[in-house]
Amino acid sequence: MIWKNILLVAFGGGLGSSIRYLIYVAIKQRNFPYDTITVNVLGSLIIGAIMAFFIKQNHSSEHWKLFFITGFLGGFTTFSAFSWDTLHLFQQQRYSTALLYVGFTFLLTLIAVFVGFKLVK
Repeated sequence: MIWKNILLVAFGGGLGSSIRYLIYVAIKQRNFPYDTITVNVLGSLIIGAIMAFFIKQNHSSEHWKLFFITGFLGGFTTFSAFSWDTLHLFQQQRYSTALLYVGFTFLLTLIAVFVGFKLVK
């Protein structure tokens, strides 16, 4: 049982990381970390929708949660990259850009998780 769960998380994580990389390649703008904020907003939208779906079903499968939430979204979202991007902006003394980035990231991801949840519920 544990090995099946590990494989579900690993496969989901690999898929999520690969899609995250494709978004990075497509956006790749380093004046502002658009790629990271895009992934975090999309990830928040997706987790809101998935969790609403699981709640709506009343008996969600633990396997699907492991695949989508722990695996796919764990590999897809980039809060470690978000933290690094913010620190890097501060180190460059781009304080207003760093604060704008943090504010927009939190605001947009909270809105996205709410919208994703409402769309499915």
